[in-house]
Amino acid sequence: MSRIPLSVLDLVPVRHGATAGQAMAESVDLARHVEALGYRRHWFAEHHGMPGIASAAPAVLAARIAAATSTIRVGSGGVMLPNHAPLAVAEQFGTLEALFPGRIDLGIGRAPGTDQLTAVALRRGSRASGEDLPELLAELRGFFRGDFPDGHPFRRIQAVPALGHEPPIWLLGSSGYSAQLAGELGLPFAFAHHFSQANTLPALALYREQFRPSAALDRPQAMIGAIVVVADTDAEARRLALPTALAFLRLRQGNPGQYPTLEQAEAHPWSAQERTFAEDWLSLNVVGGPDSVRRQLDRLLDATRVDELMVLCAVPDPEARRRSYTLLRELHGG
Repeated sequence: MSRIPLSVLDLVPVRHGATAGQAMAESVDLARHVEALGYRRHWFAEHHGMPGIASAAPAVLAARIAAATSTIRVGSGGVMLPNHAPLAVAEQFGTLEALFPGRIDLGIGRAPGTDQLTAVALRRGSRASGEDLPELLAELRGFFRGDFPDGHPFRRIQAVPALGHEPPIWLLGSSGYSAQLAGELGLPFAFAHHFSQANTLPALALYREQFRPSAALDRPQAMIGAIVVVADTDAEARRLALPTALAFLRLRQGNPGQYPTLEQAEAHPWSAQERTFAEDWLSLNVVGGPDSVRRQLDRLLDATRVDELMVLCAVPDPEARRRSYTLLRELHGG
C-alpha cells in the first residue's frame, strides 16, 4: 500500500441517545488520537439540518481542535462558500491562521450541504446554483490578499485579521466543475470519492489536464476522501459499519436522524430492497479486516494516483472509530 499521507474527515456523528456536545468531545479525543498516530490533517465537513451530524460550523470546530492539539493541520472539508459572505469566511479563517499559524487549511466547496429551504435561510442573497463560485472565490482571496483591482467596490475594505493571514485554499468537488476550476487556478483539489465513486477518475484526470502552475503550486496536488472501516476481521468491520449504512438508508428515504446503535441496526427489520442497499453501500466503500482493506486501498490508490488519502471512518461508536484509524495507520506502515 502506497505510503502517502493519511488525513481525517470528520462529520462529528451524533449517536442515538447522545448529544451534539458529546459528539464534539469525541471529535476532540479522536483528533488527539490521530495526531499521535501521525495523521496529517483533521477536517470538518459543513452539513446542516441533520440530527446525526454536528458539523454545521467547521470554523468553530477547527478552533476547538487546533487548541486541543499541537501539530496536526486542522480545517474545513469544506466550507460551502455559496452559503456565506466571503468576507465572513475570510475573517473566520484569517483568525484561525493568526491563532494557529501554519496549521490551518481552508477547503472550499460549492454544494449547499443541506436541503434547498435551509440553503435559502443560510445565504445572504438568492444564489442557488453555486455557478458563481469563481466570483465568490476571487472575492475571498481578495480579502486575504488586499489585491482588489482599481475600481472594485471592496478595494477600500481591510479584512482584519484576514489580510496577511491566508491559509492554504483547497477546492473540493464531486464532479468535474471544481476539478476544472482548481486546475485552472493552480489550487490543490480534494475529490469526494466517498459519495461520488463513478466520477472520481474522470474528475482527477480533468484536474490534471487543466492544471496551470501558480504561486500556490507548481504541480497538481490531489487528494480523495474515502470511507474506510477497519476491524480485526471482515465480518466485524461490516458489523461496525452497519449502523452507518442504515443511517444513509434513512437519509435516502427522507428520514434523517441520529446514528443508530449496533443493536438497533442489527434489529432493524430489513426488507429485501433495504438489504440490497446496505450490501451495495458496504461494497462501494472500503470495509474489512486489515488484509482486505490493504488490497482495496492498493487498487484505489493505484487507480487514482493521489498524493493524499483523507479517511472518513463511518463508525458512530467512538472507541471502534479510534481503533479503525489505528489499524489503518498500522497497515499503512506507521
